[in-house]
Amino acid sequence: MAMALGSGKGTRRRRGRGGRRPMSEINVTPFVDVMLVLLIIFMVTAPLLTAGVPIQLPDSRANALPQDAQQVSISIDSEGYVYIDDAQVPVGGLPQALEAIPRAGEGPDVTLRADRALDYGRVMAVMGELNRAGLNRISLVTNGGQASPPVNAGSPSGE
Repeated sequence: MAMALGSGKGTRRRRGRGGRRPMSEINVTPFVDVMLVLLIIFMVTAPLLTAGVPIQLPDSRANALPQDAQQVSISIDSEGYVYIDDAQVPVGGLPQALEAIPRAGEGPDVTLRADRALDYGRVMAVMGELNRAGLNRISLVTNGGQASPPVNAGSPSGE
């Protein structure tokens, strides 16, 4: 008795549902393409997310400080209006707005951005309110790497 293996219709082995073998490898090319597109989008939009209040900062040659996770940005525009991050603070409402800032540990680091056309007294009034609210870790933001105007250290009037 001789048997023919694999020659008849009923003796065929079926693989899977449709007769195909399952693929054991993953094509990662579309995944890499999507990730590269997302990377480009984040690289383009990240610089635009820093601050939305247009301010002309004074020039300074000081080095930049490292950025911390718990940070609050306070801006004063050329008209004297105060902004916490991007939200404008109502006139006279700065003490209440500063009390509403969430705090953990030593409190947030405050970066103070003030327009160069502002009166020095206005900037100091905001710094006084920050001090009264217990926010004593304040950094003043300037245009870094710029040549600042020369300073005369001999006389208080600058002459």
